[in-house]
Order: sequence, then C-alpha cells, then structure tokens
Amino acid sequence: MEIATAIKQVTGAKQIQASDTLQSLWSGYGEIRRYHLVGGSCPSVVVKQICPPLDPSRARHPRGWSTDHGHRRKLASYQVECHWYQHLAAKAPAECRLPRLYGYFESQQAQTIQQLLILEDLDAAGFPSRCRQLDLAGLLPCLAWLANFHAYYLQSQTLDDAQLGVQGAYWHLKTRPDEWQKMPAGILKQQAVALDLALANSSQTLIHGDAKLANFCFAADLQSVAVVDFQYLGRGCGMQDLAYFLRSSLAESSWEDTIPRGLDLYFEFFQAALACHNQALAADQIIAQWRPLFAIAWADFLRFLSGWRPGFELNRFDQEMIRQALLSLERT
Repeated sequence: MEIATAIKQVTGAKQIQASDTLQSLWSGYGEIRRYHLVGGSCPSVVVKQICPPLDPSRARHPRGWSTDHGHRRKLASYQVECHWYQHLAAKAPAECRLPRLYGYFESQQAQTIQQLLILEDLDAAGFPSRCRQLDLAGLLPCLAWLANFHAYYLQSQTLDDAQLGVQGAYWHLKTRPDEWQKMPAGILKQQAVALDLALANSSQTLIHGDAKLANFCFAADLQSVAVVDFQYLGRGCGMQDLAYFLRSSLAESSWEDTIPRGLDLYFEFFQAALACHNQALAADQIIAQWRPLFAIAWADFLRFLSGWRPGFELNRFDQEMIRQALLSLERT
C-alpha cells in the first residue's frame, strides 16, 4: 500500500500537504518522515518506514558492521517495535508518554517485508524540543519516565510475551558476538559473561533498551517528556537503561558530581512509582539489589563499546565504574 493511501485510511485526511524527512534508519534500513495533512483526525503524522536491504552486506553501517548477524538483529528489533505499538503500547502507564499508533501496514517487496508505522506527531502533541545535553534539573522528567516504566513492568506478565525481545538492550552480549571477538584482551572481555549474568539474574523488568537522550522528546518548558524508538525493548535490569541514559545525556566533565545524584533521584522516583503501580513488591529490596548493578550495567556497556569502536579509550569515571563492577562480581 502506498504511504499516502495508508495515512488517509487511518486518519481520514483528505490530502497530504507536504512531508519532511526527519532521519534515516540505522544502516539505511528505511526512514522516518513527517507528513502534514489536510482534514482528518490530526494535522500531521510521523511515519516510520522500514525497508531492509536485499543484500545486508551492502548496508551503510557507519562503522562497517554490515554482517548477517547484525542484519538479523535489526530485523528482529523492528518486529519487536511493531509488536509493541500494535499490542502493548496503549497499556503503558500514563506517566510514560509515548506516541499513539494510528496504523500499521506491511507488504512483501521482493524478498523482504516492508513495514509502516503511522504514529502520532509528538511535536504537534506538545513535545517539540530536543536536547543535546542536560543538567541535573533537566534529568528529572527523564528519570521519572524511566522509573515509572521500570516500576510498572517489574516482574510483569508482559515479560513473558514471546513476541518481545527475550532480553532488552541493543548491546546485549548474546546479540553482539562479532563485537566481543573484536574486543582487546583484558578484564572486560574476560568478565563479559559474568557481567551479563549479574544483570540477567537480578529482578527483571521491561527496559527500553536504547534510552539515549536523542529518544526523549521534551515539552517546550522541558518539564515533561515523551519517548520514542522501542526496537530493543525487552527483559532486563532497570540499571541498563539508567546507565546508558546518564552516559548519553550529561557532559563528561559533570559525571562525577551529577551521576551519583541522578542515581539517587531515579530511586526516589522508582520508590514512589512502585508504591503506585506495584504495591506488592518491596521497593527497599529491589533498590538494594539494583544499586550495585548500576556499575555493572555501565561496565557492560563499555564492554560493547570497546569491541564496536576499536581504539575506544576509558576515562577516569569509566575505570572507576569497572572497578566497582568487578568488586560487585567478587561479592556474588
């Protein structure tokens, strides 16, 4: 089905006035565009068009990771996201704003399946701002979003949904064997499995899996957020989202001062959210278990980076997180 026809079908629009390219999907697997509408139920929509290449070896990966394994991982991630929007997203807690799905379409093109997600335009819905970096105050709505998401899905039956990723996070060890092989010899490579097991054996929730700052859309006053891009949704420890989010959203020079405070604030939000969404679970026990896993989640992401980005150098904060992570592993 043509995109214009699909949009008109689900919105009742009379015509498509114009479209803007927002971004290409990673490695050239499609694109995201905004379509401005005349008539119908909304003034605009955002369409995520997923068009995998016929030959994955020719995919335009910026770091050359165009492998068959990577291709299959990407295809699986798009299936996860489409399933999320079709069957689960509408049931997410009100505190976790995300785009509404207007419609989903798929069609067979040559030897691949092309997919269309027609989504609410969050800019038009009141979330037009994007941030490249945050201070402590700017963290608050994002930490609240993550804490409510993790508290709501903690030990939820949703974790058993076979159509979701078995384990969340785009850098998850089992999905990155090529990157592990490229890692330099050292303690991170040696302890990769132990780091992974420590996270997998903790109390599990649904994690976003790609909770970088670029996926947070802010209201004009920066007091509230909506979140996009649920490809790597799946089972995991909330610290995986939190470590990745804090690393992506703060100036490196502020990490030593701001990250410990951000961790404390997250757990304050998490405790309140658990009392609201999941009263049967003991917040103190979960927090005591998860807090030392923050360093393990940070070290686990560094494990991925050290293989994916050859020549990656650890800074002082990274080295301290690895030290703490290894101490935690010794205690278990």
